[in-house]
Amino acid sequence: DSLSAEQMRALRGTLTEPGKNSPYRERALEENLKLFREMRLGKFADGEHVVRAKIDMASPNINLRDPAMYRIRHAAHHRTGEQWCIYPTYDWAHGVSDALENITHSLCTLEFEDHRPLYEWFNERLAEDWTGYDGVKRPGLLQRPLPQQIEFARLNLSYVMLSKRKLVQLVEEKHVEGWDDPRMPTLVGARRRGFTPEGFRLFAERIGVAKSDSWIDFSILEDCMREHLNEVAPRRIAVLDPVKLVIENYPQGQEEECEAPNHPQKPELGRRKLPLSRELWIEREDFSENPPKGYFRLFPGNKVRLRYGYVVECTGCDKDAGGRVTAVRCKYDPDTKSGTAGAETVKVKGNIHWLSAKHSHPAEVRLYDRLFKVPHPGAGDRDFVPDLNPDSKKVITAQLEAALEHAKPEERFQFERHGYFVADLKDSGPGAPKFNRTVTLRDSWQKATPQT
Repeated sequence: DSLSAEQMRALRGTLTEPGKNSPYRERALEENLKLFREMRLGKFADGEHVVRAKIDMASPNINLRDPAMYRIRHAAHHRTGEQWCIYPTYDWAHGVSDALENITHSLCTLEFEDHRPLYEWFNERLAEDWTGYDGVKRPGLLQRPLPQQIEFARLNLSYVMLSKRKLVQLVEEKHVEGWDDPRMPTLVGARRRGFTPEGFRLFAERIGVAKSDSWIDFSILEDCMREHLNEVAPRRIAVLDPVKLVIENYPQGQEEECEAPNHPQKPELGRRKLPLSRELWIEREDFSENPPKGYFRLFPGNKVRLRYGYVVECTGCDKDAGGRVTAVRCKYDPDTKSGTAGAETVKVKGNIHWLSAKHSHPAEVRLYDRLFKVPHPGAGDRDFVPDLNPDSKKVITAQLEAALEHAKPEERFQFERHGYFVADLKDSGPGAPKFNRTVTLRDSWQKATPQT
């Protein structure tokens, strides 16, 4: 067809009025083939000609009103370079490529439901027997059974933006660090984040398939990842916001080993050694000079258990000139080591994790969170950029268990009391892993006030 795009649009008709035939609709077959070959050779400018399927301009389904099949586009292709200057339309390529690749079911979202008759029309024509110029009858170009298109509701996730145009904007305006940024809803981003195929399969099974659009809360995806990672991730210790804990009555220079399970629900995975010495790292939030009601961790006069170790009693703290705590001080009870007969002689409510300052090592840890701070970013056609979560990424230097120093890229762990983490696929090096938080142990967004 040699009509312009505007002319074709004018003849297409409406939902209540039939379209009109193009004046080129009855052009001779030989001339059409000649023009098509010249299109392929690049003799025409973009938009000068198109190849259209001759179906029915009066069809109530507008998609069947002589749809375009090939258009001219002089542009470099990422695979074939400038070898081609004609390209198939989506509707034409969709069904044919499915059939050639032996796809049995083509799963599409609901907006393609009225495209299904065209999908089937193209494939049926190509599957029919045909007669060549030599008069010889030949079998169809596509083999039966033909693929079947099935539509389902689009997956809409809260706190996520899936519009390609808006994702491009996020990348180009550098709101994220590329398409593989662990906060991006892309496969490469999800992989760097530490999301697992098994977690996605569990998510798909849990939400099911529907014919009506609905919103799925992002916490369901996070729960599925937690469920799978809880099964497969070995446990390790990391102190994310470290402050020194000095055991004043522990002998200078003495060291000993404590034992910790690699997975508390899987004893077959064995146990590992944790060295204990006079100076330890603990989480800064595990100490308070003026604790609120219900606080059972370290404060002057209170006792807690060092997980896998001893019961200790806080005796005070050291501060710098600005009043910031630089070290917490305590005394330990040598008869209360975990795994010994005396472990149950002293009852405490608090249980905190720790690392030997001498044996741990510092490492970069990225605390990733949801990219947007509201469930429906950009709702109501407003700008979505102000809805970005300013706390979606925090980079810290943590103290890690010695065993983590040689973690390989994509190795996943549960950092006890914190969440699930993965050694970054891109930035980790030999003996210097960098960890990305995949998901916290619990949903920290559950009590947040809903926003739109």
